[in-house]
Order: sequence, then C-alpha cells, then structure tokens
Amino acid sequence: MAQLWGGRFTKETDKLVYNFNASISFDQKFYRQDIRGSIAHVTMLAASGILTDIERDQIIAGLNGILNDVENGSLQITSEYEDIHSFVEANLIDRIGDVGKKLHTGRSRNDQVALDMKLYVRDEIVELKKLIFKLMSTIHVLMKEHIDTYMPGFTHLQKAQPITLAHHLGAYMEMFKRDYDRMNDIYDRMNYCPLGSGALAGTTYPLDRELTASLLDFYGPTLNSMDSVADRDYCIELLSAMSTIMMHLSRFSEEIIIWNSNEYQFVELDDSYSTGSSIMPQKKNPDIAELVRGKTGRVYGALTSLLTTMKGIPLAYNKDMQEDKELTFDAIDTVKGCLALFTGMIATMTVNKPKMEASAKNGFTNATDAADYLVNHGVPFRDAHGIVGQLVLKCIDENISLDQLSLDEYKAICPVFEDDIYTAISMEECVQKRNTIGAPGHTAMQNVIDTNGNFLKWAEKDIINHNKE
Repeated sequence: MAQLWGGRFTKETDKLVYNFNASISFDQKFYRQDIRGSIAHVTMLAASGILTDIERDQIIAGLNGILNDVENGSLQITSEYEDIHSFVEANLIDRIGDVGKKLHTGRSRNDQVALDMKLYVRDEIVELKKLIFKLMSTIHVLMKEHIDTYMPGFTHLQKAQPITLAHHLGAYMEMFKRDYDRMNDIYDRMNYCPLGSGALAGTTYPLDRELTASLLDFYGPTLNSMDSVADRDYCIELLSAMSTIMMHLSRFSEEIIIWNSNEYQFVELDDSYSTGSSIMPQKKNPDIAELVRGKTGRVYGALTSLLTTMKGIPLAYNKDMQEDKELTFDAIDTVKGCLALFTGMIATMTVNKPKMEASAKNGFTNATDAADYLVNHGVPFRDAHGIVGQLVLKCIDENISLDQLSLDEYKAICPVFEDDIYTAISMEECVQKRNTIGAPGHTAMQNVIDTNGNFLKWAEKDIINHNKE
C-alpha cells in the first residue's frame, strides 16, 4: 500500500479500511493537473532558495517522465496507490531517488488536492464553454434560416399567438447565453491558487505563493489558508450551473419530443439521432432527447449530494470532502455528453414549415389580432374580446379557422368588420407587425440575430484567450 503517511502508525491499515479510504479509482482523472501543480511547486521552491536548481531540474525531469509514460500507456495507475498524489510521488522517488522525497516540502495533501481539483474544474469549464458555444452557434444558424417560419406560440401547452421558429429558438439562445456567462462567473471567482496553504495553517517555509499562482495562471493566491483547503464552493457553483444547463436542455428536449410526435409533425429527427422498436417496425423514437431529459435528474442529484455533504463539515479539511470528486466528475461528463449530442440532434433535424404554419392558423392564434383589429376601429377591448370569442365558438362548431369565415359571418356578429380583417389576421401580418424589442417580427428578430452574432464573436475570442492560459 503506497501511502504518504504512516510514521506514527505501528499497524498496517486494514485492507477494507484502505480500500474505503482510497481515492485512486477516481482521482487518477486529474493526474495531469497533479503533475502540473507539482512542477509549479518545485519551480517556486527553487526560486525561493528552498531547493537547489539541480534538485528542481531532477524533480521536473522525473515528473515529466511520469507524465509521458502515463500518456503513452507504459506506466499504469493502479490500486496499489492510495491516491494520485501517492502514485506520482512514489514513482518519482523510484526514478530519481531521495531527491524525489523533497517534492512535498512546504505542501500538504490538503492544499495539493484543493489545487488539483481547482485546476481540473477550471479546465473542464473551458471545455463546457466550447460545447455551449457550439450549441449556440447551431441555434444561431437555425434562427437565421427560420426567421419567417411561422408557428404557434404556446402558454399552458395551448396555442396562444403566432410566432416564428426563430423567435422560439431565440428563447433558448438567451438561456444558453446566460449559461455561458455563468461559466465565466465561476471561472473568475474560483481562479485563485490554494497551494501553499498547507494542511490548514500555512507553512514556516518562505514560499512565494504569488509566483506559484502566476505559474499556474491563477489571478493570485487565496487569502485564508483554512478556507483554501475547506472550500468546495466552486464545485457547488459548477454543479448548480450545470443543473441549470440540463434544465434548459431538458425543456428543449421535451419540446422536440412533442414536435416530433405524430400529432404535431413539426420536426423530424434524423435517423442517426433516433432509434427503433424491437417489436413495432413503424416506430422512430426520439431517444436522445428523452435521455437528455432523463439525465437531468442525475446532475441535480450530484448537486444535492454535494450540498448535503458540505453542510455539516467544520473547518478545515475533512475526509467527507473526498466525495466532491466522483459527483463532480460524473456530472461534468454527463453534461458534456448531453450538450454534444443535443447539438448534433437539432443540427440534423428537418423542420416541417407547412405543418407549423397550418397549426398556427388552425389554433386560433390570430384571435388576439382580430380583437386588436376591432380596438383599432373604436370598439372597447373588453367588448372586442367577447366578440372574437363568439367568432371562435362559431369556428369550432364548423371546424374551420378564423380566416375561413366569410365577411357576412363576421358582420353578423359585429358590423365593424371589413375586408381588411383577412389581412389583419394573416399569419404574416400577425407576426410582422410585432417589432418591439424581443418580439417575433422580422425586423426585431434580425436585430436580435445580429446581437447574437456579436455575442458569438466575443465568445469565440473568449475561448481562444482561455486556451492560451
């Protein structure tokens, strides 16, 4: 059992206890971050006169050798090591001898794991931003293609008013823009280096924590050593932000599932993003959308679990906090997979424009516009509301839409109506005259699309800047 402790122990750890305590099965995921942090640490130790330059170079060469061997598969991370830290240090000592034992000078596993976790989460935030960017870019293309694709807008899952598909997709674009911004918020708030905090009370060695922070592209060192090793707020914030992403994806998935149904036929999902039935040959199921919807609960569960784990922990570090890793790792992998698959699904789906427009017409989504027509001709709105309600009832009885009523039928209920009512309640007119900011009219939507284009240009540069760090 390769451990970094045991000097005051006289008995071997029980094997069951060792296995229960070990984290190598999951914290091996951040071996790159652990080695990167160690290289920065020994670089700082040498710059501070705690190690010689020769010792620094030996240790860094040994660490790079371990990294290369793990990457090319010639060195396996196995369960004989308690955690990734003991794996790296034990292999380093095997390779370079006693000088490898100086790696841990001025450092505790507490601030080391806090660093590794921060580096890993920070890297994954950048990857999540890339995937959100790809999804937004796909939605942006669809919005441009469907700026004049008419469809019903819904409230309570009831047809309400006519909108465009671009307008509907634009609502999700706003959600994912906020998700992208939340990733940046978390990145900025967490980007301070805990290394040098020791177990909880710093160290007597003259460490240059500002240098370590700079070497690892942090904004600076953390300011309280107890908080440094006890803080998992950034994991909770990320899990919360990812839960929100999944909530957005789940809502979108639900609508795709409805739109893809036989009753709606607004869209058809590509064969490559659908599955069939083992018994019903006619079936084409939206399994990707359903799985995204289902996996949302998995990410919610990770957030709730970590909040529950952290709520009763006194300062500073406690072993309970080891639970942060599996929860966060699994949630990150889940969200990344869902973002990638969902993006591919909507990029390849076929939109049925005639079905969408017919649904808007047949659902009386232009009823409000008929009432507005009367208001514009001097009828009080409350009276106009009642008049159009009578017209809708007549249409329901005759199984027709408002634009199929004759002018005589209109006039029989209200003599104010004239021939121009048909223009007023056309899908095109209903949508295109709504041009206030945020509305579905062509001019308003084009302004929003242009704004989104600028946001995407900024986001692309933002991601490039992160990749340079």
